[in-house]
Amino acid sequence: MIQLANMFPDEDSARKWFEDRIWKDGRTCPRCGSAKTRPASHKKMPYWCSEGRHYFSVRIGTVMEESKVSYRKWVFAIYLHLTNLKGVSSMKLHRDIGVTQATAWFMLQRIRKAFESDDDPFSGGLGVEVDETWVGGIDRNRHKKDRKGRESAGGKAPVVGMKDRETNQVRAQVIPETDRLTLRTFVRENVSAGATLYTDDAAAYRGIMDFQHHSVKHSVGEYVRGMAHTNGIESFWAMLKRAHKGVYHKISVKHLQRYIHEFAGRHGIREFGTLRQMDTLAECMAGKRLTYRDLVA
Repeated sequence: MIQLANMFPDEDSARKWFEDRIWKDGRTCPRCGSAKTRPASHKKMPYWCSEGRHYFSVRIGTVMEESKVSYRKWVFAIYLHLTNLKGVSSMKLHRDIGVTQATAWFMLQRIRKAFESDDDPFSGGLGVEVDETWVGGIDRNRHKKDRKGRESAGGKAPVVGMKDRETNQVRAQVIPETDRLTLRTFVRENVSAGATLYTDDAAAYRGIMDFQHHSVKHSVGEYVRGMAHTNGIESFWAMLKRAHKGVYHKISVKHLQRYIHEFAGRHGIREFGTLRQMDTLAECMAGKRLTYRDLVA
């Protein structure tokens, strides 16, 4: 915290930090892409685009667009979020950086938006672990009028995920059902044909074509057989659920996918030092938007 305070003593230092990471190849206009820009005296938009004839700032075209929160508070929010392994609640963030709880919640949802990615399928050279889980509260603990009536899942939301052993990257997705078509579609969209799959003994994966498939039989107490296991993706589920129970307490299905993107993204950079994690997240903010209207729609 002391090092961070020394790095960002004022608003200009925080703004410059974002500019160096979002404009890595030099300052360009986020509206038209022109490099013909110059500093301006505008109070909120410090640069002028000579081609597009408009003012702009580094916020434009990022998750920070139209945010009234200072750059310095955004930096500290990123730091606090990344250094708390299970995330940080909006109540804690609003106290720590001096914004309202509603503003802190909106900031955190925007940070989660930055973790979204659209990468190529895993090559699966060392194998890909695939597993499903259920996330949410227990149905009987809900008010009677809010109960889902799904005893098999306790009213929870089904999620499927995979971990690539070669890159240690994780991908996960909220799904409507854990049926064969849904699970196999997720695998085929995210893993290259010919890769090795490791799953449990769920019937949905049996006989899956175009992959080398190995499974362990959890139903009879088998969890590891040689290289066949799903321990990696299950450890990811454990971290996600600890955050759910210990920090957030409730995650609605409406916003669940954003939390999953966050934890998958954090998993991918967990070996980096704190400053490199912050750099990576700042770079990922570019090209993404989340308006409050879309968030609460």
